[in-house]
Amino acid sequence: MTAVAAIEAGGLAVGYDGRAVVTGLDLHLPAGGTLVVLGTNGSGKSTLVKTLVGLIPPVAGTVRVLGDAPGRHPRRVAYLGQVKVSGFALPIRARDVVTMGRFAERRLLGRITREDRRLVDASMERMGAATLADAPVADLSGGQRQRVHIAQALAWRADLIVLDEPTSGLDVAGRELLLAALAEERARGAAVVMCTHDIRDAAAADQALLLAGRVVASGRPADVLTREALMETFGLVLGELPGGGELVMDPVHRHDHGDHAH
Repeated sequence: MTAVAAIEAGGLAVGYDGRAVVTGLDLHLPAGGTLVVLGTNGSGKSTLVKTLVGLIPPVAGTVRVLGDAPGRHPRRVAYLGQVKVSGFALPIRARDVVTMGRFAERRLLGRITREDRRLVDASMERMGAATLADAPVADLSGGQRQRVHIAQALAWRADLIVLDEPTSGLDVAGRELLLAALAEERARGAAVVMCTHDIRDAAAADQALLLAGRVVASGRPADVLTREALMETFGLVLGELPGGGELVMDPVHRHDHGDHAH
């Protein structure tokens, strides 16, 4: 595992067609670190992570991912975007979806090895999806599909794991499996970036970034998860979490379906 920072960004602006959705992003995420990005639908979360993985170019500023321009090391970066559940799905099995997590290592036409198959099986086991291996993806529930797609990201064995709303559709058991798996990935040196609505995930991270079409706050969770910052980010604060933290509820959007150009 390299000692180079997973992400370095200064004055970064992200957006579409040269128009910024969020500006002034300054990030430093070391190997093995976790960054949780909080915000509602349209806040800029998905735009940011798509920029980090090289799917869209930055609008301004500088950004380095694993020491290079975003998108230059696809083998080392696992990305799970928001999984769209629809009535259409290719006639493939859950195991086939997870095996796609090894394609970056073997290239599209490369031969899948015994080690690849071991990693696929282990990743499905970690997400409690081993019994779904031979099930057609079209037959899976939304939560089951989410577990399978997370297993695909785990099978990647990447140095940087980027997840956009990974807990969406997961039950309590699935969420616990995800968090345990991410802890294991961090222990081997992988950095994690996760977009979420859930303040509990941000409170447990090394760094939290609060977005609302702009940078509301960025830094250690203990410093930035304040009542004022959370109200600016979500618009409403309800109740308290165990330990005295406040539970944030978004009064308008319950699910983030991606950011859009403004």
